[in-house]
Amino acid sequence: MSDLDIKGLFQKHAKDLQGFLLRKSRDPQLAADLTQESFLRLAEQKHGERIENVPAYLYRTAQNLLINHHRQQRCHKTDLASDEQLAEVESNDRALEDVVAARQRVERLQRAMDELPPRTREIFRLNRIEGLTYTQVARMLEVSDSTVQKHLAMALAHVMERLLDVDEHP
Repeated sequence: MSDLDIKGLFQKHAKDLQGFLLRKSRDPQLAADLTQESFLRLAEQKHGERIENVPAYLYRTAQNLLINHHRQQRCHKTDLASDEQLAEVESNDRALEDVVAARQRVERLQRAMDELPPRTREIFRLNRIEGLTYTQVARMLEVSDSTVQKHLAMALAHVMERLLDVDEHP
């Protein structure tokens, strides 16, 4: 097929072929690119087999190019999504590890508190967990500030010892 034949075919079929691709792709730039690529492929066939129905060849080529384009886009989006999802999963894994570690610390603290005498445990809970001052705890339990301080010192020493034991010997 001569260059003159291809030019004539382009003038005759390009607009309709581009409209066909535009309806399928809804992307004017892509439709124009694939139209040109279809005619380029037709021009490359001039040394190959004889084409019986040139318009059918052009439309089939254009359709195949569009399918290939969509496949490449899907693969590219999958690759991008996979990278984004991987980063999210890694981030979630770190967050999950942090949550698990925090729960383990809370469980160790709870076990250490359970070993305390009831009054000492109550004073520790009110001061360290509920956030009450020594004076507030003393008034609530009807004891002196020094009693609260003594129980709290004993509780802190015990809890720290237990938490350090677990950290040193997991």
